[in-house]
Amino acid sequence: MSFFKGSPYRRHTNNNDVEHGGGSRGDEDEESSSSSNPFNITSTKNASIARLRKWRQAALVLNASRRFRYTLDLKREEERQQLMRKVRVHVEAIRAANLFKEAGEQRNGTLEASPPPPSGGHFAIGQDRLAVMSRDHDVSALQQCGGVKGLSELLKTNLEKGIKGDDADLLKRKNAFGSNTYPKKKGRSFWMFLWEAWQDLTLIILIVAAVASLALGIKSEGIKEGWYDGGSIAFAVILVIVVTAISDYKQSLQFQSLNEEKRNIHMEVIRGGRRVEISIYDIVVGDVLPLNIGDQVPADGVLISGHSLAIDESSMTGESKIVHKDSRDPFLMSGCKVADGSGTMLVTSVGINTEWGMLMASISEDTGEETPLQIRLNGVATLIGMVGLTVAVCVLIVLLVRYFTGHTKDANGNILFTAGKTKLSPAIDGAIKIVTVAVTIVVVAVPEGLPLAVTLTLAYSMRKMMADKALVRRLSACETMGSATTICSDKTGTLTLNKMTVVEAYVGGKKIDSPENKSEWPSMLYSLLIEGIAQNTTGSVYVSEDGGDIELSGSPTEKAILNLGVKLGMNFEAIRSESSVIHVFPFNSDKKRGGIALQLPNSEIHIHWKGAAEIVLASCTQYIDAAGQLVAMGEDKATVFKKAIGDMASSSLRCVAMAYRLYEVEKVPSTEEQLDQWALPEDDLVLLAIVGIKDPCRPGVKDAVQLCQKAGIKVRMVTGDNIQTAKAIASECGILGLGVDVTEPTLIEGRVFRELPELRREEIVDQISVMGRSSPNDKLLLVQALRKRGDVVAVTGDGTNDAPALHEADIGLAMGISGTEVAKESSDIVILDDNFASVVKVVRWGRSVYANIQKFIQFQLTVNVAALIINVVAAVSSGDVPLNALLWVNLIMDTLGALALATEPPTDHLMDRPPVGRREPLITNIMWRNLLIQALYQVTVLLVLNFQGRSILKLEGDTIAHATKVKNTLIFNAFVLCQIFNEFNARKPDEFNVFKGITKNYLFMGIVGVTVVLQVLIIEFLGKFTSTVKLNWSQWLISVIIGIISWPLAVLGKLIPVSKTPIGNGLKKFCRRGAS
Repeated sequence: MSFFKGSPYRRHTNNNDVEHGGGSRGDEDEESSSSSNPFNITSTKNASIARLRKWRQAALVLNASRRFRYTLDLKREEERQQLMRKVRVHVEAIRAANLFKEAGEQRNGTLEASPPPPSGGHFAIGQDRLAVMSRDHDVSALQQCGGVKGLSELLKTNLEKGIKGDDADLLKRKNAFGSNTYPKKKGRSFWMFLWEAWQDLTLIILIVAAVASLALGIKSEGIKEGWYDGGSIAFAVILVIVVTAISDYKQSLQFQSLNEEKRNIHMEVIRGGRRVEISIYDIVVGDVLPLNIGDQVPADGVLISGHSLAIDESSMTGESKIVHKDSRDPFLMSGCKVADGSGTMLVTSVGINTEWGMLMASISEDTGEETPLQIRLNGVATLIGMVGLTVAVCVLIVLLVRYFTGHTKDANGNILFTAGKTKLSPAIDGAIKIVTVAVTIVVVAVPEGLPLAVTLTLAYSMRKMMADKALVRRLSACETMGSATTICSDKTGTLTLNKMTVVEAYVGGKKIDSPENKSEWPSMLYSLLIEGIAQNTTGSVYVSEDGGDIELSGSPTEKAILNLGVKLGMNFEAIRSESSVIHVFPFNSDKKRGGIALQLPNSEIHIHWKGAAEIVLASCTQYIDAAGQLVAMGEDKATVFKKAIGDMASSSLRCVAMAYRLYEVEKVPSTEEQLDQWALPEDDLVLLAIVGIKDPCRPGVKDAVQLCQKAGIKVRMVTGDNIQTAKAIASECGILGLGVDVTEPTLIEGRVFRELPELRREEIVDQISVMGRSSPNDKLLLVQALRKRGDVVAVTGDGTNDAPALHEADIGLAMGISGTEVAKESSDIVILDDNFASVVKVVRWGRSVYANIQKFIQFQLTVNVAALIINVVAAVSSGDVPLNALLWVNLIMDTLGALALATEPPTDHLMDRPPVGRREPLITNIMWRNLLIQALYQVTVLLVLNFQGRSILKLEGDTIAHATKVKNTLIFNAFVLCQIFNEFNARKPDEFNVFKGITKNYLFMGIVGVTVVLQVLIIEFLGKFTSTVKLNWSQWLISVIIGIISWPLAVLGKLIPVSKTPIGNGLKKFCRRGAS
């Protein structure tokens, strides 16, 4: 029986849902507080399209196609939603037509005669016929094929054993009916990235300037000498474009491979009588698929058999209405989810022949998604860009005024422009050079690569996280994980190994030491228990014909109990064939039990229940004693059983009870519709056994918990298990101190927490460490209470009903092995090995993302400040700009710098600090201290060289022109070397040893090496292009010394204490005082 009124994993979309709590108050606060600042979006998880459009409009952007490449394409998203609506209307139209047709046939008492199904080559039915039947939900066509049984014969499928599944059989089916894939639109080629890279407004201006300079230079000086100025600009622009395109193209390939991994779902199919796990892409027509709660329907098909099977078709219809499937409505649509119940289906159409396949082929999946950090960095880039643009305009005005008023001189002291005397061509050439300088300053000043550095570090982190068993579904989760203040973790499979074994049992009213010893089980109890184990399960036992190893399938708990049955001599298939299933109540995480009604050959009705020991025990009124006799369950005996459960739970055992009852055959509903609504009787049960299942803690989980605690992250256990079992495991894992007497609310039952008033829940939630016997709704309430207190919450989940909590949390972590597809789709990150230690690795990567971005910001702002000040002062004072190879500086700073610093691997040092606050300033006081010290040093030294360089470098004997070129070359060389040495400082903003772990980062070393080699080539061999001259060894030594001083300077700077109050907050307080 289904208890869902709507889709269980779409509840979060309904703000009026009582279970959901009416939305998160924290989200509302964030929305209102950040409405004035378009760049202050603390979570993009549920941000509206209008909100996302607002920050794009506020950003200062030079190349929109590149800047917004990895953000959500809002126009395409709206088009996709329109297309989805059209498809859903189409599906609803088919359904309405089908109902109208059925009503007409019932009224007339006739069914349309239909021609025999056409042949599909090796099969007696063709793909076209199957596709039409599936899409139109044509029950009459299915009946003409002989129903599901007849259709399976046409497809050469055994409904119990499935298809043969050998290579020849699979090939025939793929040739006849297609494969379960759909055509995907090709990714962008390298040439597309090249095309996008040069669409930067400033680069276009520079290309125009290069062409003009080339034409004027060749005209005035001839082709041999006149092409250098224009050629040098063009070469630098081309270099920037090519390096940018290569970097962007490599990122796109990483995202493509990760997206392929996300789409590759694995499912169980029945082939050759055994259950095997295969990729969703390998499913073929004729396959028999078992379906359970939370599964995605991977292809179109018809229901073979089902028990309370309810399908959420919202992905196709747009409505969260649950559709119950039975023989009257047996058609299942690809892309839908199993909301309740279980069943098996026969695949009739795959890939492009399904409605879902056509939909997927017709829409281009937009993998873009902005992250809060990316949006904030767009705000920083806009602010810096505005300053840079202002500076560039001022420089342009100053230089043009100086030039046209005759105050600009060449290297030999000659005035470059004299009104009425200078010819038009040289005048235009001079103006072009001034415009080129101003535009180049804009290129350097607007940090276009700053927001893209987030994408770069996320792409790198996501690829590395795959090796650490974490698949990132949402980019923003990577960085949000760095701010996590609490992790609400499941017990089973996450903190424990999920390898379960029955080690204790209470049978016949007493404890038996060897549960696998059949002689200790009374014969009547034994036969009933084996019947319950074999029938009341979603698992299976496969015994190969050659008598090889027995294979068990199902959840770990199911496998442990099936394994007990096998060891007791259970013949799985024989037992299941001895009785017929009337009705199934699938295991329900709210009720903590599952049941089944059986009819035996003698018409007796047996109802079996299995579930949480104390809950099943509470429904028992009798038990079977050691003599095999039925005995009434008195209070004393119930107390004995409760104590037994408590003892097992205290030993970290999961307690499961099995019970049964007889039922009157005349009370069993007679129609399929009544059976669907039948609530299995759960009172007056006879206790058969209580078993204790051992699930040991994962190795290393205690260390992982301690690491979290050291990092300021509180780990909470949320489990459906008995409160005593939860306490014992939590003590083993280090969540609770060993031997410490814990009381409520540190240790609390889900029911108790659920019944508290909302305000009281918020008061005590911070004290909760362990929640036992919790339902998915309790987990949701816990997450909501924590978020309202301001916590950044990460939560793990594996079941369908965990979806609301996974969605509500700041970071939803689904389990890759035990998790359902519904849980995975609602999550942000999938933990592939279900291991808590992997969750902690995700935290390290999250902190690493934030730390790497801060390193890059510190490095880039240092270059920005120094370059702008040097150029402005030089331009205003002398009309000469020494950093004439600014495009090369921009390449070092933007692309190569981001690549070097954004790919720093995480270190243990990251876990020695508290979580990063979501509203904490991006540029910390430590970063301001570091960058101001370095920028001040660079500006001071290089401006001294600019004004006193001739005398300091002893160049008085040279011509003015040559001395000026040497001086400017040395300034440029020293500036670049300062950035190279400062790149090492940026690696460790708050540590003295900046070389720690540097040998492990090959990319960083490679980029630094390439930068140095290119700088030497520029100075020594490309002087004509960059207006530089060769330097002698002493001048190189001076450049290196100026650069290397940044290292001891950084060490001295770190000795200066900084205030913990952010500079921005201090300025606000000061302004308020001034105003008052």
